[in-house]
Order: sequence, then structure tokens, then C-alpha cells
Amino acid sequence: MAIKLEWSNEALEDIESIATYIEKDSPVYAKSVVFKIFEKAEIIRDFTELGRIVPELNDSTIREIFVYSYRLIYKIDSNRVLFVAVIHGKRLLENHEKSLTEE
Repeated sequence: MAIKLEWSNEALEDIESIATYIEKDSPVYAKSVVFKIFEKAEIIRDFTELGRIVPELNDSTIREIFVYSYRLIYKIDSNRVLFVAVIHGKRLLENHEKSLTEE
């Protein structure tokens, strides 16, 4: 069975906030960043363990890949990958911990 990709509301809100922020300076770059985030997410479908284990959590089912300076954080289940957050590389996960523990 193929791996299903799902996005949490929080992750989609993160992407929207990132795009809005970047758009102030460059609408073209904002579109490029958003496109790249979704492009990288598609790669995870075939290579779920491509990302590194999130250092703050040390849980092999919660991983991240970097897209430019943003952390695309996802949780691996048996038949799906749930993208739970997209945050700047210098930010901590404290605002997204609830999403990581929910099913």
C-alpha cells in the first residue's frame, strides 16, 4: 500500500505565514519557497526515513528535512506521513509539541 501524505492544519498555517512574510520582499521567492516545501514533501513518500531524527525529541518516528532555512517536520506512521510543522531553522518546536503527540 502506498504511503499517504497528510498535512496538519498547523503545518499549512506555517506555510501560509512563511509565504506572507517572504512576499513582503519578493512574491516570486515566496512562491519558490512554498513550491520547494511541497516538492520535498513528495520525496518523503518514497523515502520516509530520509530526514534526520528531530534532535529535541529523539524519536525515530519524528523526522525533519530542511528546505532552505526551514525545518519540515513530519511524523511517520505505518501507512502515512503526517507533516506537523514548518518552522525556521532557528526556532524551537515548543508551539508544535501538541501536534507531534496527537494521532
